[in-house]
Amino acid sequence: MTISFDRHEAFSRNIGWITELEQEQLWAKRVAIAGLGGVGGAHVLTLARLGIGHFHLADLDQFELANFNRQVGASMSTLGRNKTDVMAEMARDINPEIDLKLFSGGVNDDNIDAFLDGVDLYVDGLDFFVLDVRCAVFRRCHERGIPVVTAAPIGLGTGYLIFMPDGMSFDDYFRLDGHSVDRQYVDFLVGLVPKAYHRPYLIDPSRTNLSGRRAPSTVSAIQLCTGVIAAEAVKILTGRGRVYAAPWFHQFDAFRSKWTRGKLRWGNRGPLQTLKRQIGYRVFSQMAAKARPIEQTDAEIGGDMDRILLHARWAPSGDNTQPWRFEITGEESLTVHLTSKDDDVYDYNDGQPTLLSAGMLLETLRISANELGRTLRWRYAGGAGRSHRIDVEVPRSPDVVSDPLFSYLEIRSVDRRPYGLTPLTDDVKQQLETALGDTLDMEWHIDLPDRLRESRLNMKSTALRLGLESAFKVHQRVIDWDNTFSRTGIPAGAVGLDNMTLKLMRGAMKSWSRMKFLNRYLFGSVQPRIQLDLIPGLFCAAHFTLRRRETAGRDISVQALLESGQAIQRFWLTLTKLGFAMQPALAPVIFAHYARCDAASDKNGGTSRLAMVLNKQISARSGGRPNSVLYRGRLGRPKVFPMMSRSIRLTLDDLTIQQLIEPGPLKGAETPSEGIRKTQAVG
Repeated sequence: MTISFDRHEAFSRNIGWITELEQEQLWAKRVAIAGLGGVGGAHVLTLARLGIGHFHLADLDQFELANFNRQVGASMSTLGRNKTDVMAEMARDINPEIDLKLFSGGVNDDNIDAFLDGVDLYVDGLDFFVLDVRCAVFRRCHERGIPVVTAAPIGLGTGYLIFMPDGMSFDDYFRLDGHSVDRQYVDFLVGLVPKAYHRPYLIDPSRTNLSGRRAPSTVSAIQLCTGVIAAEAVKILTGRGRVYAAPWFHQFDAFRSKWTRGKLRWGNRGPLQTLKRQIGYRVFSQMAAKARPIEQTDAEIGGDMDRILLHARWAPSGDNTQPWRFEITGEESLTVHLTSKDDDVYDYNDGQPTLLSAGMLLETLRISANELGRTLRWRYAGGAGRSHRIDVEVPRSPDVVSDPLFSYLEIRSVDRRPYGLTPLTDDVKQQLETALGDTLDMEWHIDLPDRLRESRLNMKSTALRLGLESAFKVHQRVIDWDNTFSRTGIPAGAVGLDNMTLKLMRGAMKSWSRMKFLNRYLFGSVQPRIQLDLIPGLFCAAHFTLRRRETAGRDISVQALLESGQAIQRFWLTLTKLGFAMQPALAPVIFAHYARCDAASDKNGGTSRLAMVLNKQISARSGGRPNSVLYRGRLGRPKVFPMMSRSIRLTLDDLTIQQLIEPGPLKGAETPSEGIRKTQAVG
């Protein structure tokens, strides 16, 4: 059965809130909308459902994946298509009789008058950062006597303004002329939302960078914008209902349940707005300096191998050293070149932490490969000294399914802050222990006396490492004082010290003589031990110790360390998935090892004695098998707000090297006993 379109029937449910005459008036009106992405696309469809019959639509962009969270026209079927064409199709699907004039090149100086010819209302849908075109269109509308409505999706709310021909103009309200582009962004934002209701729940400011033309946006805010724009459009186009035009402003925040209609008699020129703008310049300048760098995405990467490595590079490593480089040797193969530093006091036992990290990398490679329908096989190909080579293959397999831990590869991070005291349930502990498999044994330290005991152990190791020149040199190298997000070390803001202590430590870190003076005469290690070990150690759900089961001898094989690293990464990703955060605490294990090897003194008897104490305590807690302890740490529910500073990773270009060797096939890849580990997630 074919149903023909009947305009009167299609929009009959509007009648009651508007009259039949007003419905016909709306059908006769012409509305121009520039920008058809977030708010603009929603405006088109909403106003079309109101029964408005004529539109001028302008946009020069195409739909992309980053539009999916908020733009009504973005879908798999519209990827790469012009927004004007897509929105025209959607509008005609609602009303086949609609009259559309498309401007697929956007609005510019050459077509601005044609875009506004015969228009009864201009609805602003331009991106927040397109201020030059916005100013030109608003100015021309004012000159031609065309009403304008604009609504900005801010947080989970909206700020909106109406500019009428006989009222305050856009230029008089915002006062953008003569300012730099960055300051114009601040002026525009402060004028749109003078109350700034969104600020208290902007949970991750690092994702906002006005200078970089980047800010988060939500579909709920888009829909709120569309609702208020449609209401104001009805009032303007039918002439019914009071319009509170500029200098009146309107704000509604659904998240905080707040609504304000206020009046800025002088627009942004008023004394209070001027003060807000000055504060805004400073705040957003600081936010730009602390903004998180934009990472490459899968869409920007060519082959599967690069896509696998793009995600695998997020594997953890001690002090974010990233001691690996990737050599792609074929369409399904690569070699991991691993090098640890012999002058790094924390890379003990001939680089044991580096090998554990390499195991974590292998597990991350496996998870990344599974996401693309590939399994993973690896073989330790030998090494000399502190250099190692691991050959990896990632063949396709029809049995592989995506690992649910994939989504947490980049989210997983070290959180050195105090956690909540929410206890671990038996189910959570079971899931975490299951993630370890049969490679490692777990020992929990949950009760307050146990947490205090573990915290005191960590405090002793901090006192020791702050007194060692060899550790001082590592700290000098890895602490990044200049970047909020560090690709090559640990940002100072993520260390876990308060600002005052950080400033003191930064001065002391300039030379070993300064640090010794601070430690000897100014109790320089007291505050770090309290802030880094005692408070976080008490404020957590539990401490834990991971031990290798087969440790009859002193040394653990490279193969065993790599497999243990895989298990630890599964454990870490699983706890991240469960909503927990983690901080490793290996320093006591490291210095206990040096005490057993009589290598912990730096010619300082005090530090040597302290290391012996650590070894005695580690040995007692491991049943006389201190070599079995591979990993320690603490975990708990993190704070609501994410870390404002963290280590990130080198780019893929920096981590990839040219082919150095001619690889052979991975023989005997089915059994770990033959030197190969094969892992996959199968459905």
